[in-house]
Amino acid sequence: MPAELIDGKVIAAGVRAEVAGEVATLKASGIVPKLAVVLVGDDPASAVYVAAKGRACVEVGMAESTIRLPATTSQGELMQLLDSLNADSTVHGILVQSPFPSQIDCSAVIRRIDPAKDVDGFHPVNVGKLMAGERDGFVPCTPAGIQELLRASNVATRGLDCVIVGRSNIVGKPMAALMVQDGPVANCTVTVCHRYTRDLAVHTRRADILITAVGRPGLITADMVKPGAAVLDVGITRIPDPTRKSGTRLVGDVDFDAVREVAGLITPVPGGVGPMTIAMLLRNTVRAAQRLATA
Repeated sequence: MPAELIDGKVIAAGVRAEVAGEVATLKASGIVPKLAVVLVGDDPASAVYVAAKGRACVEVGMAESTIRLPATTSQGELMQLLDSLNADSTVHGILVQSPFPSQIDCSAVIRRIDPAKDVDGFHPVNVGKLMAGERDGFVPCTPAGIQELLRASNVATRGLDCVIVGRSNIVGKPMAALMVQDGPVANCTVTVCHRYTRDLAVHTRRADILITAVGRPGLITADMVKPGAAVLDVGITRIPDPTRKSGTRLVGDVDFDAVREVAGLITPVPGGVGPMTIAMLLRNTVRAAQRLATA
């Protein structure tokens, strides 16, 4: 029997509905949660992502401010803007869209954002809180979204083997930190695989939960998956497809059609993990507003 689809669109809609209710409560007390998104340069994909985040804010009743800066913006100019956003009491969440032009130091940008407004969850303070198991920081949106998908799919994670393919600071590392914690939708035995892992399939075949986030189409084949496993595909790559009007289509790291015949649960690409990232960004922003309101 083919694996059951984990419908990220439906689950994300539920999260957005919860956020909208929390936003309404805050508004009733005179607080309007606001997300400021900074885009440096004119990368087309980044522009699409930023526009989607702005629309999502409006849909749940939040305020949003998109600040577009030219590709020639200096490090100092960007830092000055971040300082002003940090100091602005009407702004509760700050996000600087990557990638950056070559003259911008990504690490310095992340560190400049006030950790209390770092709704991406990338500031070292929030990373440290995640690693320590403290719950008053912000968790990166994609790993948090994956954990929500598992929760909504009633996956009893305690004691399971969770194998993560990819060790990025955005997905792989924080995902591992989340799943190894003592708490709900966690308590797993976690293995993190990367480009130097010997015999990747040895690890993936024992995974009860397999999460892949490397951007390599078709990397995970059916013979690499444990029967009945939950497979969550973060990878997204646009490949040529002459059968499509656009001439291209989006695929993940998983050979979806083949793996679906083996797995128990699986996320599609698109429509799986992707919708959860923005939903969790909205959740982080409203939580930032709640915390700053009581500070």
